[in-house]
Amino acid sequence: MPSLRGLDILAAPTEFTLGEPSLVVLHGGDGFLVLEILALVRSRLCPDEADRAWAWREFSAGDEFDPRDVFDEAATVPMFATATRAAVVRQADAFVTANRARLEPIADAPRRGGRGLVILDVKSFPATTRLAKAVARHGLLIETALPSAFDLAAWVRGWARARHDLTLAAATAERLVERLGVHLGQIDQALARLAAATPAEQRRVPLQPDAVDACAGTPLERTAWGMIDAAGNGDASAAIAQLAELLAAGENPIGISAQAAAVLRRLATAARLMALPPAAGRPASVDQALREAGVAAWPKALAQARAALSQLGPRRARELPLWLLDLDLSLKGEASRGLRSRLALERLFCKMTRRGDAPPPRRS
Repeated sequence: MPSLRGLDILAAPTEFTLGEPSLVVLHGGDGFLVLEILALVRSRLCPDEADRAWAWREFSAGDEFDPRDVFDEAATVPMFATATRAAVVRQADAFVTANRARLEPIADAPRRGGRGLVILDVKSFPATTRLAKAVARHGLLIETALPSAFDLAAWVRGWARARHDLTLAAATAERLVERLGVHLGQIDQALARLAAATPAEQRRVPLQPDAVDACAGTPLERTAWGMIDAAGNGDASAAIAQLAELLAAGENPIGISAQAAAVLRRLATAARLMALPPAAGRPASVDQALREAGVAAWPKALAQARAALSQLGPRRARELPLWLLDLDLSLKGEASRGLRSRLALERLFCKMTRRGDAPPPRRS
């Protein structure tokens, strides 16, 4: 049986067929995808919620349990019910390593006679093992990791319609992905907040990207985005004030640096593209360079990036990767803690300040 992608299953759950496997393997480890796929499989095996208390049992690698309980649970045939028993082992990599000899014959035989099945949630599942080959013949393999090349924004639009009855403009989905990255659980929570804040009669009208800023991310995350926007605009004082809020709330300076770097590298890439000769592929406009660098293609995002690129100027924009490298080395070296880490971040914002508008030196 070929491997299935969890993202594709969730995009069209009615087309998903469980079949009769004795062993189901979810490999990849994305927490959101694992939980959603398990919920879908549970609904297929135990359509009546009253049966789930006895027919669906989960074991966790963090708990001590006897492996025999897993196999006994799956082998038990219910006498007076139609639900199928399932024994689910979460974070099961160590369990698989220790029990391959018992798992291989289970995987290599289709489920018959009302017997249950074993479901394994693992991060790694090499295709060259005998167990993987047995699962490929008679089991079910579901990928629960994001593929390296995947149009996540398009998937977000489909998920918003299917799960939250919400219509997103293409740029809005791109904005969500830009803000939250590949964290599907956070994206789903942001969509739930957007749906709750949008009247029912407006959910069929494509939501514009401005709606994302109020609903995506925690207050601290929104403060971080405001800090980055202020730094890009050359307002070092505002950026430093918001940095102080983040650090006072316990945010890690290295995490703050990584979030800022993801935005600033796009500006640097756009600046390098605009410095190319026309014959070497220089974009026709600044907006095209920004889009090629990964900036979301919606007016507000492009306008903010264009303004930041303009105030930095070509030379400073191209130097951003060097500044970010110096910052990273400092935060992992002599400025790894305390006021030194704060000073390293403040130094970056001061380098980005508007010309002729640098703040006065800070007293030690």
